[in-house]
Amino acid sequence: MLQSLFVVCILTMIIHMFETLSYSLRLAGIRVNKLAVALSLTGIILLVSRTANLIQAPMTAKFIDYAKIEPTFDVLEYLRMILFAASIGTLFAILLSPTFARIWERVILKLQLAGSLPKMISSVTIGQLKNAKHYVRKPSFRISNFRYLGIPKRFIMLNILVTGIYSVGVLASLYAAHLVPELSTSASQASGLINGIATILLTIFIDPQIGLLTDKACQDEKYKEQIGRIYVMLMASRFVGTILAQLLLVPAAYFISEMVKIF
Repeated sequence: MLQSLFVVCILTMIIHMFETLSYSLRLAGIRVNKLAVALSLTGIILLVSRTANLIQAPMTAKFIDYAKIEPTFDVLEYLRMILFAASIGTLFAILLSPTFARIWERVILKLQLAGSLPKMISSVTIGQLKNAKHYVRKPSFRISNFRYLGIPKRFIMLNILVTGIYSVGVLASLYAAHLVPELSTSASQASGLINGIATILLTIFIDPQIGLLTDKACQDEKYKEQIGRIYVMLMASRFVGTILAQLLLVPAAYFISEMVKIF
């Protein structure tokens, strides 16, 4: 089981790292005035994230199956380790965001020249890949840079909450399946009860606000200098959200277990 846990944790890190790095892709699009192209490239991030999720989800479910035949197996500890991996992946994304912002700028410009993603990929040479080291940037965080960004505190708190709920959704449904083995199938498919709340909050409150911030940066050259720090703050709030997920895991699992009993 330890080997499976290691693989699941690596995949979870990849999922959260690439989802968080989508902010650096937006930033790159703003810097080169090609936001529409940048947003279209989010498909690459979604592809990596969803591919990792396709492998990660059934492997995580195996922990619940193993707990049925091994009563001493601590499922909750394993699920908390997976959430910890989500925090590590998000932290890596924050540290790598300056580097990836530069890399994405180059990718966007090359895509514009190539005209299509397959042509761009086929035109990449070994020498160009070696030159990627020149885009490495050391992250720099100064508290003074984040004091007057004009972001409402409630927006940051909502982003933390939404990230926490999303991070815990599937894991909570799996743990609920462990809590009510007689309804394990129903519970394992009930992650929507948790993720649905996050989706509503994201759609109504988070996405429109991020869109407004991004649009403002595209129109205002002075604000464009601030948007990078704003995205870093949003990434930091995602990191806090993955930590909050540790607290939400058990209550969310009990909520799902009670709901499936009612339905």
